[in-house]
Amino acid sequence: MPEAEPLARTTAGTVRGRIEDGIAVFRGIPFAQPPVGGLRFAAPRPPDAWDGARDAFAFGPPPPQSATGRIAPGGALDGAGTGEWLTVNVWSPDPGAANLPVMVWVYGGAYAAGYSGDPVYDGARFARLGVVLVTFNYRVGMEGFAQIEGAPANRGLLDQVAALGWVRDNIAAFGGDPGQVTVFGESAGAGSIAALLAAGPAAGLFRQAIAQSVPGTFFTAALAADIAAAAAAEVGARARADELAVVDPARLVAAGEAVVASFGRRADRWGPVAHTLTPYSPVVDGEVLPSAPWQAVAEGSARDIRLIVGHNRDECRLFTAGQPDISAAAEQALRAFSPADGGADAYRTAFPAASVERLYELAYSDWLFRMPSLHLAEAQAAAGGTAFGYELTYRAPGHGGVLGACHGLDVPLLYGAFTAGFGQLLFGDPVPPSAVDLGDQMRASWTAFAAGGDPGWPAYAPAGRLTRIFDDPVTVVTYPEETSRRLWARHRFGVLDLC
Repeated sequence: MPEAEPLARTTAGTVRGRIEDGIAVFRGIPFAQPPVGGLRFAAPRPPDAWDGARDAFAFGPPPPQSATGRIAPGGALDGAGTGEWLTVNVWSPDPGAANLPVMVWVYGGAYAAGYSGDPVYDGARFARLGVVLVTFNYRVGMEGFAQIEGAPANRGLLDQVAALGWVRDNIAAFGGDPGQVTVFGESAGAGSIAALLAAGPAAGLFRQAIAQSVPGTFFTAALAADIAAAAAAEVGARARADELAVVDPARLVAAGEAVVASFGRRADRWGPVAHTLTPYSPVVDGEVLPSAPWQAVAEGSARDIRLIVGHNRDECRLFTAGQPDISAAAEQALRAFSPADGGADAYRTAFPAASVERLYELAYSDWLFRMPSLHLAEAQAAAGGTAFGYELTYRAPGHGGVLGACHGLDVPLLYGAFTAGFGQLLFGDPVPPSAVDLGDQMRASWTAFAAGGDPGWPAYAPAGRLTRIFDDPVTVVTYPEETSRRLWARHRFGVLDLC
């Protein structure tokens, strides 16, 4: 029988966890030094060593962010958080085992929010299926993704690389196999994974990847710097590390929110970014990220990494449903989100019975999540790699089903988090047995993929485009969003720049 307070030896020192319902759980283990003081806006550095056994009972604090920055899923956060933000958490079915498959979760949150201690991301259900589950914090918002002079770009991605390096060096002490690591994440987490497929520093740190709703937003340095300058101006500073390092993190969070509030008057300069909900994205800087993921993957950067990638059917209904009359704004956004080949008229022709609001939702979903995800699968297949495609079409029953299969629906399904926060909003009370069963099936597919590289359906190929449909029942069909696929067939997702 495992110890009530199991010990694990890491490269920085010994940590003491707890047994919770048969699962060994370790929380709040530093994987890097706190990025505060002289290390603020710096690349992550290895943690300081400690003597004796360090209690790993509580999650580390969240990186600076606001409660209103939580797009989906999960609950609200109070305050920005301080101190040791860069921490990992581990759920292991048996720390004394050897070579268990490892799954590492990268949270979403529009690159502006997210916290590994969110109750939604409890890893016990995954661990009970025989995998070691790891979650971690990374810097978001201005701290992690703003383009700041005197600071490395993509600090949030560098945090992710450092966390994966920690997994490589330490996960064997928790029963895991460092050579059998699968990264998975949703929304900005999936965009981060797409970036890691192209990022040189991430090479060799994971064997497989699952990208759930990949956002298509990657910025040029010029666009990112212009947005950062606008945010810095909100606090009376320039976008320089030395000037921003003395600004309270909470003020920078508020500055980012002020920029979002000003999006309406910036579309002529920032283009479609000004119609989204975040001013942050990974930057194609030529160093950490040499090119946009679709180009890098098509050129073979991830050929040896097995990939699951997919999206939800009604992604952006989460952002458009229930809004007051949006017809005027929808018309403008429809033009911004339509492919250059045909533009908004192509959507009107393809969906002749749809209202402008419905066309807006379709184009928004296609531009931001659906087609970037599909094109990533196609790029991987074209390069000779293996990709498995899926679409989640299960209609969330909460609030009369108005949100459909919206953005973020997959997260409470996967984690079985139905009864609080976002999960309660989507699934109501009581939770339908079909939802619980579908979540169990998705989790079983993800863990089977982590253990053996096969999620249980055929790989995606341009000839057949076979796609797993997660619904009640689960099926396999030819990719179902054929109209949108054709509209975007000649589009090439790349890097967003200043207009």
